[in-house]
Amino acid sequence: MANDDRALPRRGFLIETVRLSGAAVLAGTAGFALGTSQHRQKHVWQLDPDLCIACGNCATHCVLDISAVKAVQFFPMCAMCDPCPGYFDLGHVNRDTGAENQLCPTGAICRTLVTEQAGVPRYEYPVDEALCIGCGKCVAGCAMMNGSLFLQVRHDRCVDCNQCSIAIACPTQAFRRVPADDPYLHKRKAREILQTKAHDA
Repeated sequence: MANDDRALPRRGFLIETVRLSGAAVLAGTAGFALGTSQHRQKHVWQLDPDLCIACGNCATHCVLDISAVKAVQFFPMCAMCDPCPGYFDLGHVNRDTGAENQLCPTGAICRTLVTEQAGVPRYEYPVDEALCIGCGKCVAGCAMMNGSLFLQVRHDRCVDCNQCSIAIACPTQAFRRVPADDPYLHKRKAREILQTKAHDA
């Protein structure tokens, strides 16, 4: 009988210890989850230019009236072409800078003479993003050369939808979430150029 009397307090002690340990583990897990969520980095939608095929969906599927996706020019990759396939509709014989000869439907790409080399004019093609609708026609044209024009989500315009409607429509799944503190993606060739410049600096 005496042994039974000792067993009851010991059993109660063990049960209470297990109960308190479980509560401590649950509280610790909840605290960790709360701390992690508070320090979780914000992510935003971005377009991977190596996967993009300039299908035109960026212009038509954004929830905004004028797409948050814009063409950008990475000048270190630009060949500064005279007959630029990202600027001119090369199917036209006349290659003056009239709107009817340009690929861009809104005139968002400017043609700026930079220099002449051995009598050959060299041009830059900056993008006026206020006019760009993200149709990708210039990107598709430039892809025939070196691909210095590509599309990116501009975060001063993007409303950061929970589920990007362009991402849903993208045939190559080129959209993904990236850290908000580094929201722009470069093409592989552009990354290589930037790494080389950083190494040489």
